[in-house]
Amino acid sequence: MGEATASALPSPDNSSTNLFKQIAVHDDGTITRPFVPVAPPSAAGAVLSRDVPLDASLGTSLRLYLPNVPPPSRLPVILFFHGGGFVLFSSGTVFYHASCEAMAATLPAIVVSLDYRLAPEHRLPAAYDDAVAAVLWLRDAAAGDPWVSAHGDLSRCFVMGSSSGANMAFNAGVRTKDLDLTPATVRGLMLHQPYLGGVERTPSEDRSADDAMLPLEANDKLWSLALPAGADRDHEFCNPAKSMSPEALAGGLPRCLVTGSDGDPLIDRQRELVGWLRGHGVEVVAKTDLAVSHAAELFVPEIADQLFAAARAFVSAGGDVNP
Repeated sequence: MGEATASALPSPDNSSTNLFKQIAVHDDGTITRPFVPVAPPSAAGAVLSRDVPLDASLGTSLRLYLPNVPPPSRLPVILFFHGGGFVLFSSGTVFYHASCEAMAATLPAIVVSLDYRLAPEHRLPAAYDDAVAAVLWLRDAAAGDPWVSAHGDLSRCFVMGSSSGANMAFNAGVRTKDLDLTPATVRGLMLHQPYLGGVERTPSEDRSADDAMLPLEANDKLWSLALPAGADRDHEFCNPAKSMSPEALAGGLPRCLVTGSDGDPLIDRQRELVGWLRGHGVEVVAKTDLAVSHAAELFVPEIADQLFAAARAFVSAGGDVNP
């Protein structure tokens, strides 16, 4: 792809229903995002939610989700990072809000969804810095949160992300693996369809020119907007299996659940990640045989059920999920 410059980006396709293709990139490098509805926190219903600040100076925050009738036992705490190619969406985006509600009710768990800074206004590693700050919130502030103190089990924390959020969860795991997070304990990372790339196309990427969710044109656009200026897709933020130093994994990551789908243009990258992690001694539970598209769990309840079942098994049975 070469240097990540705005002039190299494709023009937006305003006739497309694909949200990523609707991103307009201007000559000065700024962008205009398509409108996507945002849901407010829920004060009633099966799952309650509320927003709390994370870093007011950066505009970051957390949206907490709690089942309205918590079970007698304490709930695991799932720190969640939404997708959107590092460029779109927020913790309140309607489909991510609904997904976190469903996850909180189904697992069940307290779900903590991070509203992080977006590229290109804040290129990587800004989102990683915000993800680390959210992990440190588990250590420094979660015990004082009324929902967590009354219903949460900080000895059972998991860091989870979808797409670019899974990329963030992995990098947050790398950056915090040697920290004492007491009273919190991160028991695992859950990486759903992690957003990865590389300069050399994989077969699944080559087939994705007309993919409905993540067409190749949009994939390139997102990386150009998200990576540090001048970086290409073999940068370690995009292609860790090729470019990340082995020392970054020294000492080991928590066990990982990697979920993916045959219909996802990124599936080759996700399977490569599984092999690379295992090659560095990381315990990985892989479930990469779902026959659906990228992010299908946001719109197809049956697919969401499959993802939540894998997450529930990983959380409750110490990671034992049938491959």
